[in-house]
Amino acid sequence: MASVDVVIPCYKYGSVLPTAVRSVLDQPGVDVRVLVIDDCSGDGSADVARGLSEQDSRVTVVEHKQNKGHIATYNEGLLDWASADYCALLSADDALTPGALRRATRLLDTHPEVGFVYGRPLHWDGSEPLPTARTEDNGWTVYNGPSWLRRRFALGDGCITSPEVVVRTSMQQKYGGYNPELRHTGDIEMWMRFALHADVGYLRGVDQAYYRVHGQNMSAAYYASVVADLRQRLAAYTAITDREDNHLADKTDLDRRVRRVLSRDALRRAGRAFDKGRSEVDPVEELVEFARESYGDIENLPEWHTLQLRKRLGPKRARALSPLVLTAPARRVRHHVRVLKWQREGI
Repeated sequence: MASVDVVIPCYKYGSVLPTAVRSVLDQPGVDVRVLVIDDCSGDGSADVARGLSEQDSRVTVVEHKQNKGHIATYNEGLLDWASADYCALLSADDALTPGALRRATRLLDTHPEVGFVYGRPLHWDGSEPLPTARTEDNGWTVYNGPSWLRRRFALGDGCITSPEVVVRTSMQQKYGGYNPELRHTGDIEMWMRFALHADVGYLRGVDQAYYRVHGQNMSAAYYASVVADLRQRLAAYTAITDREDNHLADKTDLDRRVRRVLSRDALRRAGRAFDKGRSEVDPVEELVEFARESYGDIENLPEWHTLQLRKRLGPKRARALSPLVLTAPARRVRHHVRVLKWQREGI
């Protein structure tokens, strides 16, 4: 029977911690241990954690005397404590779906070349009872690590939220944990780092974890700053292309590709500010500056031209014509603008 160590960092989430812990302890077909690390919550969360430990010997609790932050807390559990065949990180406000660990470990047991496995997260508002998850086994896909990595560069965004991942502990501890310099995209960088050295497993058609979506999510305030989001995403990809153990022959091309993708994303966001009537509020110029810094040749990007068109239209008309601007070539939009002008002038 496979063994899995699950690290649950907790900062002021004592009220929901029991759901997370129970979702691990109730996993069938695997030997599990749970480490709850209370990061100096100071609100009674540690008391809840101790109570759970008293009820089940598989639960261990560590209490920080000073707040160490999420990255240090993650790495403490994954790198210093975990010793089972496999390990996972589960936020205190998330939960595993029934059978998630057995499905993941069976793939890992069958394919020793796979370094980590993930499935789909089921977004959930925290209400009880938990929503019904898809748990019927639909098989799996094993991706070649570098091919999976190239796909991430092509899209410029991660495809994993985190609680749905199970990692081979030997890989986790050989290649390290979360990069402390990437406070908000350390997970993306870590999965890509593993993919440099191992294949990636994907469980098809099943929900592997409940990902709680609410106003207190750690990333909520961060993602309000779209420029910071883009810069952190670029930093994650740059960290991979700069690694000495990245022997991919096309890593320079990958770097160029992801910079183009993120620049287009920035310009697209800048354009949407006009569509939403928020061009005076949203960081349009900062987004354009990021695009130019990261890619350079933005004048040849289609999003640049539609942004310039929006600017010429002005916020009011750009908002009125936003469906056309979003879906039609710039030449066609200019034609419709001329038609509207003629109509206003009675031509």
